[in-house]
Amino acid sequence: MLVIAKLDRLSRDAAFLLNLQAAGVRFVAADMPEANELVVGIMAVVAQAERKMISTRTKAALVAAKARGRKLGGDRGGVPTAEMQAKGSAAAKAKAMGRAADLLPVIAEIRAAGAASLQQVAEELNKRRIPTARGGMWAATQVLRVERRAEALKR
Repeated sequence: MLVIAKLDRLSRDAAFLLNLQAAGVRFVAADMPEANELVVGIMAVVAQAERKMISTRTKAALVAAKARGRKLGGDRGGVPTAEMQAKGSAAAKAKAMGRAADLLPVIAEIRAAGAASLQQVAEELNKRRIPTARGGMWAATQVLRVERRAEALKR
């Protein structure tokens, strides 16, 4: 017995669904547990028609966007220049230095309260629910990096 969440998610190809039924595969849809062979057949045909309508609308929207001069697709093979890479790197470094400057007073307070190791500082930052730059949990290595950046700011 195949259990599916929604009947239209099993397939939007009527022939596929009808072939499943013909092969004797039993399935039940959680959104329509009472569905019999007739209902499944009708729903399969409706789902296939819906698929065709979605495809038609999508193709028309892409043609219209292209007519407006919009470039379609993602990476078009552009390679960042050395200048672009340098600017990106500088921006990332500035962001990291700013974050270190913001965290320095908190880390100093934790150190003053008796945290001697990097791991203890990390644990206290986690207890205070202060997220890392990427929103995760603190580890000793991350604290070390923040402290090194803070030292570079002092120079």
